[in-house]
Amino acid sequence: MTAVSVIITVRNEARSIDACVRSIVDQTHAPDEVVVVDGGSTDGTLERLRALAAVDARIRVYAVPGANISAGRNSAVGHAAGPIIAVTDAGTVLRPDWLAHLVRPLEADESIGVSAGFYEAGGHTFFERCLSTVITTQLWEVDPARFLPSSRSVAFRKEWWSRVGGYPEWLRHCEDLVFDMALKRAGAPFVFAPDAIVSWNARPTLGRFFRQYVEYARGDAQASLWPRRHAIRYTAYIVGCVLVALAAKGIWWALPLLAIGAAVYLSRFVRRLWHRPPDSGVGARIGALALLPVIVMTGDIAKMLGYAQGWGSRLAHGRPARTASATAMSRQPT
Repeated sequence: MTAVSVIITVRNEARSIDACVRSIVDQTHAPDEVVVVDGGSTDGTLERLRALAAVDARIRVYAVPGANISAGRNSAVGHAAGPIIAVTDAGTVLRPDWLAHLVRPLEADESIGVSAGFYEAGGHTFFERCLSTVITTQLWEVDPARFLPSSRSVAFRKEWWSRVGGYPEWLRHCEDLVFDMALKRAGAPFVFAPDAIVSWNARPTLGRFFRQYVEYARGDAQASLWPRRHAIRYTAYIVGCVLVALAAKGIWWALPLLAIGAAVYLSRFVRRLWHRPPDSGVGARIGALALLPVIVMTGDIAKMLGYAQGWGSRLAHGRPARTASATAMSRQPT
C-alpha cells in the first residue's frame, strides 16, 4: 500500500487542535505520518502539538513562525515522506473513513493526480451552525467535473505539487483555489470523492465572519479570481439601492420588483438551510431564516469592500511578488 502523509497548518488553534489531530490519527485508513506546521501560535497550540507528538511517533511538528497558510503547507509537504499527500485544516473534524475514501482513487489508479474530498457545515452554537450552513456549498450544488476542492479535504500526488511549484506563497487567502487551478492547467487528472468528508466551523461572531470575508475577497482580487461573480454582486446591490430609492419616492412597482429580486438572490441560501437545518424543530428553521439575510448581506458587504481593497492594492503596488518555495523555509522538528 502506498505511503500517505496527512499535513495540516495551524496558528492559535489550542481549543480545537486535540479533536482535529485525534480525528486524523484514528482514521480507519491509518496515515503513515501526520506533518504539522505551526505558523507562530501564541496560545499554547505548539505545546499541545508537542504533547501529542510525544505519545504518537507518527506526528511530526515543525515551527515556522510568520509563515502564511501557503508557506506552511509547502513546508509540510516538503517534509512529508509519502508520495501521496492528504491535506486538511486545523479546526476541522474528520469522519473516521475520510482518509480511506480520499486516497482510494489515487491508490486504485496511478494516473489520477488529485482526489477532491468534500466538507459539511458544523458549529458549536446555533449561530455558528446557521452561518456554516449558509456559506457552505452542499453536495446538490456540485458539478464534479468543475469542482475545485478546498484544502480542508484534498489529496494529491507529491510529484504534481512539485510540478506546479506548490501553493502560491504570495497569497494570504484563496491559495487553495489558485493551487487547484495550477494543477488543472498542468494537466493533473482530478476525481471527486464526495464521501471523504470533514466538518468545519464558521467564525463564532458576525464581526469575525465579516473580517474573514474581507480577507477572502481581497485575495480574490489579488489573484484575479471570479471577476464576473464579483461584478454581478456589485450590480445586484446597485440595482437594489436604486429600487429602494424609487420605492421611497412612491413608485409603486419598485418594491415588488425589489422583493422578487431579493427572493431570487436568496433562494440558493434558503435551499441550503432547508436541506441542512441548523437544529431540529420549526422554531429553529424560522430563526435560521431570520438570520439568513443578515448573514448574506454581511458577507456580501465584506466581499465588496475586500475586493475593492484588493484591486486598489494591485493598482498601487502590482500583484504581490511570489516568494521563494517554502522548501527553503524548512525547520527541524520541535
